This record gives sequence, structure tokens and C-alpha cells, in this order.
Amino acid sequence: MHQHIINASIQVVPIGTNKHPYVWVDEAISIIQQSGLKYTIGAFGTDIEGYYIEVMKLIEDINEYLYKQACEEWIVNCQIQFRAGSDITIEEKIKKY
Repeated sequence: MHQHIINASIQVVPIGTNKHPYVWVDEAISIIQQSGLKYTIGAFGTDIEGYYIEVMKLIEDINEYLYKQACEEWIVNCQIQFRAGSDITIEEKIKKY
């Protein structure tokens, strides 16, 4: 598969009512922080930087955690940016700001 660094934006939207939605989001962010991948937390999602296989594993880890912790229902919105011939970094995209 793709051998360069990619960017992804991940947004977890808990629908379950057994915890406040922010608690589930905080727990998902904790998994992101523990992943070792570069990330930037925003108000509506978290930007991730890493190799494709690492980013996909992180998304799987978040979903598995929510499932095992009995979150009733959730949506994961994800955007992924690829560049065919080289890495694409968060820094590259925001450095002018």
C-alpha cells in the first residue's frame, strides 16, 4: 500500500447516552495521544500524521475501544489526504499561518 506519510482528520461523534459525549471524545483523544503519531487537536476533530497502516490501525483501535467500553453508538468521520510521490505533513500545510 501507500508508503508515504499521510494526513487524516478524525472526528468521533458519540450518540450513546450512557456517558456525556465529551467523555467518549476525551477517551478517543487519549488513544490518539498514546499512539505515538503526530496529532493536532481541534474543536471539531483531530488531525493525524503517519503512515497509512498506522493511521488505519489508530482508527481501528478507537473503534475497538468504544465497542469494548459499551458506547451505545457512534459515528467516525474521517478525511484522508494522500500524495502519490512523497510525504504530506501537517506542518507543510499550516506553516504559513
